[in-house]
Amino acid sequence: MRISELSRQSGVSVPTIKFYLREGLLPAGLPTGRNQADYSERHLRRIRLIRTLTGIAGLDLSSVREILAAIDDDEITLRAAYQVLDRALYLDGSDTLGRAAVDSARAEVAEFAEALGWSREASASGGEVLAQVLAGLRSLGCAADAPFFTSYARAAEQLVVAELDLVADDGGTEKGPAMVRSVLFGVALSALRRMAHEHHAARRFPLNVVERRPSNG
Repeated sequence: MRISELSRQSGVSVPTIKFYLREGLLPAGLPTGRNQADYSERHLRRIRLIRTLTGIAGLDLSSVREILAAIDDDEITLRAAYQVLDRALYLDGSDTLGRAAVDSARAEVAEFAEALGWSREASASGGEVLAQVLAGLRSLGCAADAPFFTSYARAAEQLVVAELDLVADDGGTEKGPAMVRSVLFGVALSALRRMAHEHHAARRFPLNVVERRPSNG
């Protein structure tokens, strides 16, 4: 298909597609003439993948580039691809929070992971993020400790086991679907938490309730 048809089917403008091509996010099409190329379903799927990662998952193009490179590299195992994904999703706020505060939280999170029976090495990247969450909460005057997140951890463990069962079902060789599922399931978990939060907040704190003040008479 021509780039105009690729644009029509993907819903992405031609200038944006050309940007993806220049940035190496989208492989070049098959040349058919001067400044012309033919594109396939492969290009359409890749554009949809890029838009999903940048739109629904909210990732920046640098992170998307790392993920796509891992998907395309036949030498990278699925386990290594998950590690690439963790690095791409990781945000470091330790400089803002202060090293001492994060170091203290980091030690607490390590003990927490050990109590859960989780490997410190295997859960290192997530543990670092949780340590920064704890340090951030404390910097804002919120009382918080790692064991508060025990119910979160157990729920997350059940969800991840179900997710990895899907990988086993497809033979454990399809890195692309596995990595995309990992990103989008994280988004889904956050969305479900928001839905539950909105539901229970509405029940506990209804809108349009006027507080009655005692009369002076």
